Amino acid sequence: MRPALATRRQRRFGAGQRGAAVLLAMLTVVLVATLAATALWQQWRSVEIEARERERLQAGWILVGALDWARLILREDGRSGGPDHLAEPWSIELHDTRLTTFLALEPGNTELGDDVFLSGHITDAQARLNVGNLVVGNRVSERDLQCFERLFDSLGIERSELDTLVANLQRTIGLAGAALPSDAPPVPILPQRVGQLRWLGLSADTVQRLAPHVSILPTRTQLNLNTADALVIAARIEGLDPSDARNLVAARARAPFRNLAEASRQLPQGVVALNPSEVGVSSRFFEVRGRLRLQEVDVTEIALVQRNGMSVTTVWRDREVSASRTPADAGR
Repeated sequence: MRPALATRRQRRFGAGQRGAAVLLAMLTVVLVATLAATALWQQWRSVEIEARERERLQAGWILVGALDWARLILREDGRSGGPDHLAEPWSIELHDTRLTTFLALEPGNTELGDDVFLSGHITDAQARLNVGNLVVGNRVSERDLQCFERLFDSLGIERSELDTLVANLQRTIGLAGAALPSDAPPVPILPQRVGQLRWLGLSADTVQRLAPHVSILPTRTQLNLNTADALVIAARIEGLDPSDARNLVAARARAPFRNLAEASRQLPQGVVALNPSEVGVSSRFFEVRGRLRLQEVDVTEIALVQRNGMSVTTVWRDREVSASRTPADAGR
């Protein structure tokens, strides 16, 4: 009996060992498969990230070329001198166009692919009211303050928002570069773009409503009557109501103003004479916006350029990159 019992025990033990070995083998296969899948996903993700980074770099270089092209257009426009208006070549917007159209290549003969689209336009930064005109030499310009009061009133923005803007702008300019004590309250950074006016205490809604009508330029500038809209013109010229401003815009559409004398003849009786330090018919600052859609990457570049005669220099550049699908999202 004892030998038979031992034999049965040995059989059960052997069967148990074989079952444990099979289970261990299955767990090992699952672990190896999981590690292999994880390694494969990590490798794919690295390749995708590298591809997106390469596309962003390619898009950046193309947009640098587009900015140079815009500067060339403005330089050639400056060669002839004269007024700046909306019938000139620089104001023509470039809608989404395949990049191969510019490269004169057959479809499929470019490393970038055929579905690469470029768009952009140049706008006159002096077609809007310059926030920088509000404070000159750390002192508030009363005439410009009245101008912005009219604009805020037309847009239905509270006067308190303008008071906050002026106070913070004056404080920022007055303390720029000054050594402050450690316990002094922080000084707002002087913004360069309209979207950054929130740094000076404006609400997001106010900034959004102001954006089409104001700009931030590094020096005091005139408003270009050949490019500004009726709302801005009515705010800039004291005593001019919106309907008269629209008549002025209609008159320049027929024939752009070559000088302030021609613009003055379109004003109604009783309007204050045009001040050449406040309004003009030419511009020095322009905003260049370019957008490139490269496969899954969408790159937008905005630059402010300054033209002095035949010289066109970049004041600042800002780039925004977005993607319709990221490698992390695609792997989920």
